[in-house]
Amino acid sequence: MQDLATKFANLTIQSDFIFKKVMSRKRICKHLLEKLLQIEIADINYLEAEKTLEPEYTSRGIRLDIIVADDKNTHYNLEMQVKNNKNPDTDTYVLPKRSRYYQALLDIDLLQKGQPYDLLPPTFIIFICVFDFFEQGNYVYTFKKRCLENLELELPDEATTMILNTKGTHGDISKDIKSFYDYVNNHIVTTDFTKQIDDEISHLKLDTKVRREFMLMEARLLDKRREGIAEGEANANIAAKRLFSMGLSVQDIAKATSLPFEQVEALQAEQ
Repeated sequence: MQDLATKFANLTIQSDFIFKKVMSRKRICKHLLEKLLQIEIADINYLEAEKTLEPEYTSRGIRLDIIVADDKNTHYNLEMQVKNNKNPDTDTYVLPKRSRYYQALLDIDLLQKGQPYDLLPPTFIIFICVFDFFEQGNYVYTFKKRCLENLELELPDEATTMILNTKGTHGDISKDIKSFYDYVNNHIVTTDFTKQIDDEISHLKLDTKVRREFMLMEARLLDKRREGIAEGEANANIAAKRLFSMGLSVQDIAKATSLPFEQVEALQAEQ
């Protein structure tokens, strides 16, 4: 518990847990969207809050971080991305396909059964990355579908993906977005906007209910990991016993199942 308390005290805006809490404050989320897109928004509504009071933090690809809609029915999904993960099996970065999947999840959720496709509202999938995925130095990378034969021809599906690069060096962004990047990267407060964010995080860390929620979430995640490790080891043991019946050596079985050599020997003794 002491380790969890220390972990909670050291959380920053880069943490999914803190990011969701901070962006759940309407004035902060609305201002971030306005300054990022250089538009004015009269109001925003939190869609996920209307669907559940207990977000499934352990669900992968089912519950998106922050989903809001503005007064013009444009929907926004905000995600914090700290690691530029690769799929070890394919050696490819997962962010591009992740953005595609998130768009699909959002669209499915927005269109009710029997409704025509043209009722799909404009959407923005926004990844706040603490790394430069494309290594071009841009503050922002904005993507829409365009015709390869005529790049001036845009597919008007009203779906936009934005990959923000907090480590960027050039591009057209507002002072508040640049200060937000600096805050994400180095916890530096340089504007009233980042002071609001920093004050909110300080307030969250003093809230015993928020701390209890974090500890409960971490405990559940730990239980899930332990269950997964135990299940994986049990399956490996079963596979090893089957391989023994096929006449494979201890060395080959250890290699095939990734079990320790000594553990495979112990399983062999049980045969």
